[in-house]
Amino acid sequence: MTTDTQTSQTVAEQFVERLGKQDPNGIQELFAEEIDWYVPGSDALSWTGPRTRREEVAPYFTTMWPHFVPGKSEVVLERLIVDGSDVVLLAVWTHTVVATGKEFTTPAAMHLKVEDGRIVRLHLYEDTLTVDKAFNAG
Repeated sequence: MTTDTQTSQTVAEQFVERLGKQDPNGIQELFAEEIDWYVPGSDALSWTGPRTRREEVAPYFTTMWPHFVPGKSEVVLERLIVDGSDVVLLAVWTHTVVATGKEFTTPAAMHLKVEDGRIVRLHLYEDTLTVDKAFNAG
């Protein structure tokens, strides 16, 4: 089932707002029970990979966020593109890794799909090599 553009826009805006507040439970509430989630990256980063259930959403954020130095992250949302049930967020983020002190910046795209007012798909596209290098001490 598809969702109209306005509903998708509203859900995406709620997602971005809750992300900005670092509200993992609020973000999780926006997702359907069964999801198609994929975040690429090194197996060494415990938050990367697929997820299939709503209850896996909040732990993604609570596992990832502590790896970044508080107050040293910047997320710039450049565009929010909505077409029916599909939403694409184009952003650039900069983080500093706690373990290495390395700062990295990567452009990113996130594809969300909204059905019945809930997010059923999240696929992230980012420069995983840049991220991986920032997490390596060498």
